[in-house]
Amino acid sequence: MRYPIRKSLLVTCLALACMAFTTSTISPNVQNKVTTVQSHISASPAASVVLPAPAPMPAAVTNAGQELYNDLDLAGHGMKEDVLESALKGFDKLSAEGKIANTEKLTIADFSQPSDQKRLYVIDLNKRQLIFQSLVSHGRGTGTLWAKSFSNSPSSYKSSPGFYVTEETYTGHNGYSLRLNGLERGINDNARNRAIVVHGAPYVSESAIHSLGFLGRSQGCPALPVSLHKSIINAIKNGTCFFIYTPDESYLNHSALIE
Repeated sequence: MRYPIRKSLLVTCLALACMAFTTSTISPNVQNKVTTVQSHISASPAASVVLPAPAPMPAAVTNAGQELYNDLDLAGHGMKEDVLESALKGFDKLSAEGKIANTEKLTIADFSQPSDQKRLYVIDLNKRQLIFQSLVSHGRGTGTLWAKSFSNSPSSYKSSPGFYVTEETYTGHNGYSLRLNGLERGINDNARNRAIVVHGAPYVSESAIHSLGFLGRSQGCPALPVSLHKSIINAIKNGTCFFIYTPDESYLNHSALIE
């Protein structure tokens, strides 16, 4: 009865000896390769997998301005796409420079349209909504139906194009009003000295258009209908961007904000 046990022990010892001999006789080069591959796999299990390049995003998805333009149906509301594009270029630059304290709203007075059109747009950028569309006047020296001539000079009675920031409200000769600070040197930076403000005026009305063939004109202010001016002023006061657009080459070629 003892022999089988000794035989079993002998077989086990021989097996262990063979395993030890096999391990010790693996070539160092092979052993190193195995170790390297194992450590590489454990360190970065997916490193050797080559993923296909992602497909390019459609232009409509990557172009936020075009998305906003389409979402708000601004074409249906009379605005051309390049007007919004110019507004957003300047808005982004001014925001990055810290000159626009309140980035929730963007107001565009589109003077590429005639004055008998509702060419003032107030956009809530957070909600992606067009919250106001209204008539807005230009200066009497700027033209009749179309805004053609612009100036930064006092007593010119002309509108000044470009980017402004809205400031404080006050009650003056034209009632509840909103001050504008022109942000483009040599183009509209005399706005406060010229008292260029947003205010209501009875000549900004459909009846004035029917009577004159064009909207009543201001002394350079972007005046609004009396029925809307308080609501619009309260929506855009205290640090929002106000942009007066014109396709006039003298502005487009000199503005550093839309180049």
